[in-house]
Amino acid sequence: MTALNSVIPALLAGNAVVLKHAANTLLVAERIQDAFDQAGLPEGVFQHIVLDHDATSELIGSGNVDMVCFTGSVGGGKAMEKAAAGQFIPLGLELGGKDPAYVRADANLPYTIENLADGAFFNSGQSCCSIERIYVHESIHDELVAGLAAAGQAYVLGNPLDAATNLGPMIKPAAADFVRQQIADAVAAGAQAHVDTSQFELDQPGSAYMAPQVLSNVTHEMSVMTDESFGPVVGVIKVASDEEAIALMNDSEFGLTAGIWTEDLAAAERIAPQLETGTVFMNRCDYLDPALAWTGVKDTGRGCSLSTLGFDALTRPKSFHFKTSTD
Repeated sequence: MTALNSVIPALLAGNAVVLKHAANTLLVAERIQDAFDQAGLPEGVFQHIVLDHDATSELIGSGNVDMVCFTGSVGGGKAMEKAAAGQFIPLGLELGGKDPAYVRADANLPYTIENLADGAFFNSGQSCCSIERIYVHESIHDELVAGLAAAGQAYVLGNPLDAATNLGPMIKPAAADFVRQQIADAVAAGAQAHVDTSQFELDQPGSAYMAPQVLSNVTHEMSVMTDESFGPVVGVIKVASDEEAIALMNDSEFGLTAGIWTEDLAAAERIAPQLETGTVFMNRCDYLDPALAWTGVKDTGRGCSLSTLGFDALTRPKSFHFKTSTD
């Protein structure tokens, strides 16, 4: 889906597209190629290729590429910029994220808990705009944490081909072990873990299968609250005011999306412009609207996809200024 957010608009705008897909999921690129071939797209208008990083950089710097759209790590984005140096081509970069949510005291708590749990644990937390940190008014902190923990405890971790499973593995064991280490470091520094992971038999060191986790008593001194996890863990911090929540939400190197959970539309309209993110949600999260620009600030990247602005990024403006000799 992430690749298609760039591929489809690029084709509709009249471009030929070469897709270099992530090495972990090469079959996805083959399926996309098969679909375009079956649809009768002219040969060569869309192609997928398999390259290592060095060959990809060489291609970008070859002079044969007019634009690069990349989704991945901050390090990957820097590699894209280095490869494109001197080519004078635009780069669309969607990089890391550490998306926050703010739960005000007036939020519909059952609805909020259900949707934040999904926003944090959907696809094992492997979503560009998954909720990775939550700031909640102190008056409802304990109830929110308990609700999120209960939701996490109820997940069924297992084989995605099993109909009873609603939480599958992460992309690879190393990714799961990174998140496990973030959690262990946070607990060692004073955080409290609220999901009993011993009930998830598949969650073992060295396994790609990982149980969800909810942490409280966390701080911004901990990696789990500052570095992208991209896994099924969320940290919760209590706040006393909108101003405190805004400051903490903005205390990040990243800025893709943020969610405000409240029944007060005026409060959301007041808070949203103060948040340093490309998208602000009210009472929802982890969602795309093709009519709205998808963009980020800070280390989340540059450029824009979706919406008319996304199409503008995939075209070049051209002016015709004609005059006859009798004018």
